[in-house]
Amino acid sequence: MGTPVALTIAGSDSSAGAGIQADLKTFTAFGVYGVNAVTCVVAETPGKVSRIEPLAAEIVRAQIAVLAKSFPIAAIKTGLLCSAATITAVAGAIVNLIKDIPLVIDPVITATGGDPLLEKGAIAAYESELFPIASLITPNLDEASQLLGSAIEDRQSMERAGKELQRKFKIAILLKGGHLPGTDAVDLLFADKEVTEFAAPFIRGVATHGTGCTYSAAITAGLAKGLSLAEAIGDAKKFVSRAIQNHHRWGDVHALKH
Repeated sequence: MGTPVALTIAGSDSSAGAGIQADLKTFTAFGVYGVNAVTCVVAETPGKVSRIEPLAAEIVRAQIAVLAKSFPIAAIKTGLLCSAATITAVAGAIVNLIKDIPLVIDPVITATGGDPLLEKGAIAAYESELFPIASLITPNLDEASQLLGSAIEDRQSMERAGKELQRKFKIAILLKGGHLPGTDAVDLLFADKEVTEFAAPFIRGVATHGTGCTYSAAITAGLAKGLSLAEAIGDAKKFVSRAIQNHHRWGDVHALKH
C-alpha cells in the first residue's frame, strides 16, 4: 500500500511547537508522509503571538491544487485559516479537488495566551462552508464556547455543549476538556448518537503549546492509515499525553519569555 499521505492546511509557527511544523512532526511520528499548504506566517513563541501575516487565498488554493494532483492524499486536517476568504478557498478546493476522504477541522480561534487569530467573518465562513464537509471538528472548551455563545464550566455543561454542537453542525465533535479542573484530562466524542470518553491523567506543572494542533494531526494520521475514528482518537490521546509527560526541558527558560 505504500506510505499514507496526509495534508495539513494551517499556519507556520516560528517556534515550531504548533501549526504546520507540529503537524508534520506528528505525521512523521505516526509513519505518515505529510504535505502542507501554508495559510499564514505567525511570529510567535509559546504564550505570545507577535504578528500574523496571512497569505492570499489564491496561493493557499494553488498549494492545495498542486498537492492534490501530485499525491494520493488519504486524510486532511485544517488549523489556523485566518480569514473568511481563505476558508472559502480551502472549502472550494477540497470539494472540487479532493473528495471522499476524512477531513479533520481544528477550529483555531484564539492562541494559547488568548490572542485572537481570526479576522471578522471567519467563524461564519467556518459554519457555512467548511464544517458541512468535515468528518470531525475538534474544538477546545474556549472555542466551543465561542461557537455556541455560552460558557462551559463543568462536565455537565461540557456534555450539553457537545450535544448542541453535534446537533447544530450535524457532524462528529471531539470536545477537548483539558482546561476543566480535575485529576484527568477528559475529552468527549459525540458521534452516531453516542458519547465516548477519552481520558488521561492531567499532568500539572507543564506549560503546553501546540497540543491541539498535535492532537488533531495525530487523529488525521490515524485516519490516513485506515483506522476508525474512535481508534484514531484513542491513539492520538495516548500520543499527546506521552508528549506532555516527556516534554522537553529547556536549559534557558528565559529564552522563551522574551
